[in-house]
Amino acid sequence: MDTTRPFATVADLEARWHPLTDSEQAKAEVLIGDASDMIIDAAADVDSVRPETLTRICCQMVKRAMIAEATNPTGVTQYSQTAGSFSESGTYANPTGDLYLLAAEKRALRGSQRAWHITMQGET
Repeated sequence: MDTTRPFATVADLEARWHPLTDSEQAKAEVLIGDASDMIIDAAADVDSVRPETLTRICCQMVKRAMIAEATNPTGVTQYSQTAGSFSESGTYANPTGDLYLLAAEKRALRGSQRAWHITMQGET
């Protein structure tokens, strides 16, 4: 597999999420490249991971980052507001829209694993 190319396309992301505007497409293209680079760094052997898995994980990472940026464009980590006797507060899970891998995605990047053994005993 060619690990220098992105593992997903903007069309892959749109198929899993929604049609993107022109500015969202440009942002997604950059994030797809970044996510692909992170996947290469995280995978023990990226060539042993199915291409469909690489595409899925790449799109999930980009979608999380883009949702975070869209819902919290200023990067606020916490907020609160009060109106009379009512108040509301919250904490953003990904306030800066970072790309990251979930534990399940990291497990999927382990690829196919094989058992093997080494005989520690000399030949007889």
